[in-house]
Amino acid sequence: MIGWQTLLYKEVLRFWKVGVQTVAAPILTAVLYLLIFGHVLQNNVKVYDRVEYTAFLIPGLVMMSMLQNAFANSSSSLVQSKIMGSLVFVLLTPLSHWSWFCAYVGSSVVRGLAVGIGVFAVTSFFVRPQFVAPLWSVVFAVMGAAMLGALGVIAGLWAEKFDQMAAFQNFVIMPMTFLSGVFYSIHSLPAFWQQVSHLNPFFYMIDGFRYGFFGVSDVSPWLSLGIVGSALLVVSAIAVNLLRIGYKIRG
Repeated sequence: MIGWQTLLYKEVLRFWKVGVQTVAAPILTAVLYLLIFGHVLQNNVKVYDRVEYTAFLIPGLVMMSMLQNAFANSSSSLVQSKIMGSLVFVLLTPLSHWSWFCAYVGSSVVRGLAVGIGVFAVTSFFVRPQFVAPLWSVVFAVMGAAMLGALGVIAGLWAEKFDQMAAFQNFVIMPMTFLSGVFYSIHSLPAFWQQVSHLNPFFYMIDGFRYGFFGVSDVSPWLSLGIVGSALLVVSAIAVNLLRIGYKIRG
């Protein structure tokens, strides 16, 4: 217990020491998205009955910020440690692969939730927040951040330099988050693109998270819960196995 808790503390301290970059900057980015999209589309887009577009936008921005920062935390930590050579000090410890997984994913969840809470707190000044089923939002927030944290572990183990890490984030994570219904309801899309959206697990995270706010969603929250839970188990199993065999970190 002490081992993984110490590594978790070290990882949390790592991003908290540069909180302006790792927490404050994503909050500012989300607020800018809200100001721009909310101002331009407020009177032109109607998503749900009795739900203003700006209010609809906030849960999507909160979840998008959580997912992106949870992924960035674990992936950047591993890549930076490998490049700087400091990962060897963790390898010398008698920590199991489960300890590594819990520490890196746990710190990613902490950072994701910190950014998400910050985004929600700031955007609440623009629209009065509402919660119909808050427990759903909490469950999807934790599961989504954990899944992206585990995915960040996989990407961090695979990447050997920052260019590879940036490519993974720009060509995989960013498109999947932006095309997951953050700024729109998939029912506004043509039939073909609606079917494509249903193949994106990020869509179910954001749709389920949004259900906790308004009590309405594009698909059943139980379906979203099942898909997100299954995706979390698969990604976590891959990450744990890569850590177990020491993929690209042990000679």
